[in-house]
Amino acid sequence: MSKKFSIVIAILLVIAVAFAIVGCVEKDPAPTTPTYNIKVWVSEIDGVKELTEAQIDAFEAANPGIVINATVSGATEKDAATQVIADVESAPDIYCFAQDQLARLVQAGALAEIGGAYKTEIANNNDAGAVKAGQVGDKQYAYPLTSDNGYFMYYDKSVLSEEDVKTLEGIIAVCEAEKKFFNFELQNNAWYSASFFFATGCESQWSTNSDGEFDGVYDTWNSDAGVAALKGMQKLLKSTCYQSTSDAFDGAAAVVTGSWNSGAAATAYGANLGATKLPTFSVDGKTYQLGSFTGNKMMGVKPQTDVQRAVVLQKLASFLAGEDCQKARFEQFGWGPSNKNLQASDAVQSDITQSAFAAQAEFGVPQGNIHGDWWSLAATLSDVAKVATTDAELKDALQTYQDEINLRADPNWVPPEVWGVCGTVTGWANGADIAMERQEDGSYVTVKPITFVVDDAFKVRQNGTWGVAFGNNTDNADPDNGNRGNYVIETAGDFYVKIVFTIEGEARTAVISLVPAE
Repeated sequence: MSKKFSIVIAILLVIAVAFAIVGCVEKDPAPTTPTYNIKVWVSEIDGVKELTEAQIDAFEAANPGIVINATVSGATEKDAATQVIADVESAPDIYCFAQDQLARLVQAGALAEIGGAYKTEIANNNDAGAVKAGQVGDKQYAYPLTSDNGYFMYYDKSVLSEEDVKTLEGIIAVCEAEKKFFNFELQNNAWYSASFFFATGCESQWSTNSDGEFDGVYDTWNSDAGVAALKGMQKLLKSTCYQSTSDAFDGAAAVVTGSWNSGAAATAYGANLGATKLPTFSVDGKTYQLGSFTGNKMMGVKPQTDVQRAVVLQKLASFLAGEDCQKARFEQFGWGPSNKNLQASDAVQSDITQSAFAAQAEFGVPQGNIHGDWWSLAATLSDVAKVATTDAELKDALQTYQDEINLRADPNWVPPEVWGVCGTVTGWANGADIAMERQEDGSYVTVKPITFVVDDAFKVRQNGTWGVAFGNNTDNADPDNGNRGNYVIETAGDFYVKIVFTIEGEARTAVISLVPAE
């Protein structure tokens, strides 16, 4: 065999082996459909979780290129922000919340901004109030789910007539006579108790900057109108028919609550189910119509590091907040839609619950972004009203409330000067200061005489703290630190304590004297 022929054979053998090897290699696998493992929080109301799971299945069917492995859990929407902010990293990817929590969530970096076509869809498909409820400045951060986040009144028509339910006094009279309850969650829940303040014209409006940080508050609760609100509230708080709940119907002839309890109301009252706006009440010869908060439930998406995952989550949230899903929630749970097409439908227009909500909404106050601490501060007012016997007690509570919310709006805010005596006669205890009243000449005098013995000691201090305090007249310190010496009693007796200030430039000195009690 020639050398040349041998080389040709060798080449052919190499080619054959190569083809054989290629034939044994598997082809590249077809691209797999990505699976997204996500967590979702929705309302804890029975059935919402299951409906949401079915809606996610419908989303997958409409988007065959996407597989969603969702863990859906129920959570209280009013507490969602607190739970999310506590640990944003492990928080759900999509979650529902009440609109007043938006600023806190944005500030915590817990909501992704919504842009492009999704932002346009929100604006085009939902009522203006719902759109605005999901915005901070001109940026959209949440999808509207409902426009019924407010309350009205369900009642038992076999106990209360249409005339009875027009006035608070009428409802109380019948309920007391029939030994029935009037359920209104006024205590520990400022969302409901605010209705009395709105009735008398009080306002509480918080402002935020572009980062969602609170930077101011306009609040008029500490006023004669606020006192009237608390006096109106007292009528129910002090009644034997009162129960502070919004979820119980047993034994109740009337319950102030929202559309989320439409099923429970229908079960409790059956053919005698009635629903209407809140009643009026009268104080000092003037009649007021109870107001309410009106607002929205929202859905938001947590910021994502994976761009494609972020796109899918926004697409899913848009679907869950869309017209079809809102319709299903209305039909199954009676939730009032934010979608304009649904709002105009015959089914919504003729619904007893939605009609009652609409009637109350005429007296409603849109629920804007509210400082998280406001709820607990405002809630204490109903507790005071329940036990107070004088207008002075109500005014003191309103002043305390105002001082506290001003601090939340502006950390540098200094409360009005409140002076008191703290010493051996009070056990030097915080919160036990003997109050002083400002006089026309600018001095302050204790509201009552104090019985002193020789060697008793005290100081006069500002706002119940030792930041600014005065005592020994010969040792006045600078206004930032007050006086470090005590005023020591040399002669026993009953005396009023008086303090007179002298201000020169930024320096303030004070002279304390004892005024014998007559």
